[in-house]
This record gives sequence, structure tokens and C-alpha cells, in this order.
Amino acid sequence: MRIPRRPPRAGVRAATLRHMPASAPLPPAAPAAPASPAPAASAPHGPFALLNDEPVAEPGADLLGAGRAARRLAGLLVASRASTPFTLAVDAGWGMGKSSLMRLVDAELARAPEVHTVWYNAWTSTGADALEGLIKSVLMRFDRRVLRRGLQRISERGALLRAVRAVTTVAAGPLGVAGLVDELWRGLSVNSQARNEMREAIGTLVQEWSETAEFRPRRLLVVFVDDLDRCSEETVLAVCEAVKVYLDVPGLAFVIGCDRSALAPNGLLRDPSPAASAFMEKVFQTSYRIPVADQQDVREYIDRCARAVGIDRLLDERLTTLLAERSAGNPRRIKRLVNGFVLEATLNPMWEDFPPEAVVRTLLLQYFYADFYRMVAGGGGPGAGDVIAEFRTYQQLRRLLRAPDPIPDAERSRLNRFLHEHDLPDQDMATGADTLSRLERQLPSGFPEMVTDQGFTSLLDGLVALPRSEELLRRLREGAALPAPVEPEPASYLQARPPRTASPAGAYGAPPGAGAHRAADGMLHGVHILWVDDHPRNNESLVNAFRAAGAVVRIAEDSAAADAALAVERPTMIVSDIDRGGNPREGLEHIGRLRREGRYTGPVVFYAGRVTPERTTLTGQLGAHLTSSGPEIERLVLRAAAGELPPPG
Repeated sequence: MRIPRRPPRAGVRAATLRHMPASAPLPPAAPAAPASPAPAASAPHGPFALLNDEPVAEPGADLLGAGRAARRLAGLLVASRASTPFTLAVDAGWGMGKSSLMRLVDAELARAPEVHTVWYNAWTSTGADALEGLIKSVLMRFDRRVLRRGLQRISERGALLRAVRAVTTVAAGPLGVAGLVDELWRGLSVNSQARNEMREAIGTLVQEWSETAEFRPRRLLVVFVDDLDRCSEETVLAVCEAVKVYLDVPGLAFVIGCDRSALAPNGLLRDPSPAASAFMEKVFQTSYRIPVADQQDVREYIDRCARAVGIDRLLDERLTTLLAERSAGNPRRIKRLVNGFVLEATLNPMWEDFPPEAVVRTLLLQYFYADFYRMVAGGGGPGAGDVIAEFRTYQQLRRLLRAPDPIPDAERSRLNRFLHEHDLPDQDMATGADTLSRLERQLPSGFPEMVTDQGFTSLLDGLVALPRSEELLRRLREGAALPAPVEPEPASYLQARPPRTASPAGAYGAPPGAGAHRAADGMLHGVHILWVDDHPRNNESLVNAFRAAGAVVRIAEDSAAADAALAVERPTMIVSDIDRGGNPREGLEHIGRLRREGRYTGPVVFYAGRVTPERTTLTGQLGAHLTSSGPEIERLVLRAAAGELPPPG
């Protein structure tokens, strides 16, 4: 059986490319381009550029309409200074513009009288350090005179010996604000008594700092806390403790950027007690959920990004629409894709033989239709040669079978040939709908949905129509020089994100796979896998990953070898192909025999290049799982190792 080869994941690549910040205003919109792109053969190979991922910081750089929301939020914050303390959550998913909106609010507040701001990136601290870091960030905004008075009061109370040394230091020579803050923190946190008095002490400092001349508004300090949802559970709770327990004083307002769903039960805070859940609700008194930009704004954003990097001639109207719709209007995802086009077209020697549009269409196929791309890169369907040809034949025959008119004899011959290739009898007097239903059970599961997806069919038609497309598809099927994947799934669950108590590299606000990876030594210690496949070389990378994680993996190239291995040792689980030794159902039949005879009743995962409704039904009847995804089979193996792999639902 031929298993789809997973493209190598790209690392950091060096390139002599000019960089254009995404936060800087992009070139002004050009006149509307024709719906059809320039001929692919004449499309330019550069110069290209890269976009960075910095948030928008100035109203002039706002491309998705966040400026209006920022002005209104800033106005609400200023008007609500008498209601402080309070906390506002800016709520949105990964890459949806939380940081950009907060930066724009900050820029608006800069014009308001007696309003000051401070930024704290929670991702830069871990655990208890986050509490200290946030409180110090607030104290750093106070005047030196206010901080010196605070130290003097601590000394006069006589409760803190460390504070006496701090005041002596001040008297011996003036300290800068940073030094004063360090000494003040030492005094406020020296023991439990000091901690109990910290909120009152900070409240007094804020009151003294915020006092202004008569008939003028009191000062307001707005504290922006960003990337909270990327932090470990310990860091999240420490920041919340700082906000609600020690900094919950008049004169302070907090604006916290996070994905609330990532902090909810079953998210980052996995099993909060009722008291902890209530505490979290008290921290976030109100939230503003960033809406998804409308399609026109997203399309304009894509157009400007494309012009900035030099690929605007490669995106026709349908590709732009596909990118806008399938990216869910996510600016970060759009920029990742655009940068992916540039890196591939510039650095991968494979694309020197093809027009840049081939890069664009291939990566869009890989990103938005990952299951189909895996089949493209892993070989064709039974007798069809390749999955693209299979899909396009299905697309044509589907129209015939759904039409009310009789099928012409010439087309009936082609239809029957296609049915034979999928182990189905000739189309006789049965209705076209019945024949179509039987056929679709033998085709990959996504075909019926994709055939009605105009974005997909347009993308595929354009790819096939490119010069030398047959050579391109041949290389993709052979797995040579495949484009670096940009789809939001991890390269490996065995090199997964760090545990939730780890440092900010966990990136839990980012898409799966965005955080740093760690070694998996010993993760599968004691696990024994029997892998049955007549082409074991197709699975070498996965087998090596399992062995590196501590598993024992035994390879059997046919059913007889698997039976011999089972007679010696009962494995933790079996991983099997389906099409083996010339029999397209050998894997299913083999596991069926083992189940009936009671020789093996444990977990089974079928790893196949094609997932069809028929195969899904048959594997489910055997109490087995079916997948064509490398990361998915790793996840299933990990669950089996933990004894948490129930039969498929």
C-alpha cells in the first residue's frame, strides 16, 4: 500500500529578501485588476518580499476597520475613569487582531488628557514571576516622588526591616525609578504581613499619583496585558491574582487580550474548581469580542498584502475569494500563507521549472484541503492513476448520473469502466441516483462535498491548466521537493507543545503546532506496536518517531508474518494497511479473522492512503480506527498507550 508522504516541515530559512513590516501602511490600492490573472508562463519570478507579523500600531496602518472600534473603546475607557477599577477583555481567537486593536486603543488614549498607559506582555514571564512583573510594570509608571513617599511610609510603620534598608539606600544616594521600584517591591513582598497590606499600599500610591489640579480630571492608568492565552496555567492565575487581589484599586483600568475560550474549562484552565471559575469571572467583568471582518475588507487586505510582497498578479478573483473565505478572515493566517508563497517561489529549486502560480495553487490546496492534498502527494486511487484524475472523472460522471436524460452509449462505456475500477457492477437499469450513491461509498469521503465547492474546483482546474502540470503532479506524487506545509496542524504529536505548566513556548493561543517542540524520549516506553504493511518503507518516518519515543515496533509484511508475531507476543496495538498483496481488502479480512478467532481483541488503527465511507463502515464494524493522517495516527497511538482509545463512535 502506498502511504502519503508527509512533506518535510520547513525550518527557519535564510534569504536575502527585503522585508516590509505588516504594521506599516501598505501601498495604496491600485485600480481593480481583471478577473483573470496574467498568463502563468509570463508571471514574474520576483522581486518578492516578506510581511512581518507585528501588530498594527498606528491608525494609518489599519487595514481591517479596527480603527473605529479602537476609537470607541478608548472613549469608553476615558469616560469610565470614575468607575475604576475594572477589567476589559479583548476577546478573539489566534491571529484575529487582538494586539492590533489594543495598540490602536493605546494610540487613541495618547491624545486623551491625563490618561497614561503601560504594556505588559504576559508571555514574557512564567509562574509567580508574572505577578511580580505585572505589579512592577504598574509601579514603574509612578513619579519618583510618589515612590519615595511609599518607601518612607513602609519604614515609618516599622513592620518591614528590609524597607528600612531601602530607605537608607535612598538617603545615601538617589535611585532611579527602576531602583525605587525594586526596593518598594522587596518591602511589599517581604513576608505574609506585607502581602496582606500590599493592596492598600498600592492603592495609596495610585491615589497620590492620580491627584491633579482642581477642575481637572484625575489621572487614569490603563494597563494593557497581552498574550495571556499563550501562557501556562500557572502564569494565567498569577496575572489574575495580581489584577484582582493587589491592583484592584481606583485609578487603574486593565485591558487584557486573550481568547476567552482558551481559558475556559477544557481549555488552558482544564479543571478549575467552582471557586476558581467564579474568581475568573470576577477578573473579567466585561469582554469585547472582535468581530470577523466583512468579506470586502478581507479581500482588500489580501490584495494589499499580495501587492506588498509581489504576488498580486498571481491571485485571480476566485483565488482571492477562496483565501478570504477559507482563512475565516484571519489576518495572521493570510500573512502566513502569503509569506509561504514567497519563500517557496524564491527558495525551493523545484519551482524554478514552474510558474509562480503553481506555488500559489499548490499551497492553497495543501492548506485548505489537507486531506485531498495528502492523497495527491501519496498516489492515486485504484486504477485511476492519480486522485486528481479520479476526482475530475467523478465530477463529470456525477453530472451524467444526476441528469434526467438517459446516459449516451459512449458515456455509459466510460462510466462502467470507472465503476469497474472501484469494484462496482455495470450501471444497468437502476436509477442514476442509486448508482451515484454506491459509487460515492467507494470514493474518498470528501469528494461529494468538494465537488460542490466552487473554490476547490476552480483551484483544481487552474492547477491542471498550468503549463507542465502533468510534470508538477508527478513530482508531487513521488514526494520530491514538496512544498513546506503551512497547514495549522503539528508536524508531530510526539514532538508536541510543552506541558501547560511550561514556559511561554507553549503558545496555547496559537494554532496547533505554533509553539516550540520538545523531545519525546520515553513517551511511549513499554508500548509494543505490530505494524502490518507490505510496503514498510512508506512508514519509516513514523516508525522511527515511535521508536525514538520508546516504543517497540515490529514490522510484518503480510498476514502470515503478523500471525507469527502475535503467537509470540501480544502487542499494545496493531497498525495495519488495507490493500495488501493484490487483495484490496486483505487488511480488513485479516483483522476480521483475528477478532472472530479471539487471537487479538486490542486496539487497531488502519493507516491508509484513502478514507472512504465504505472503509469507514467496515473498520468501524471491526472496532478499529481509520486515518490517512500522520499526526492523527500519532495521536491515536498516544491514546492507545494511555489506555484511552475507545472504539470509534
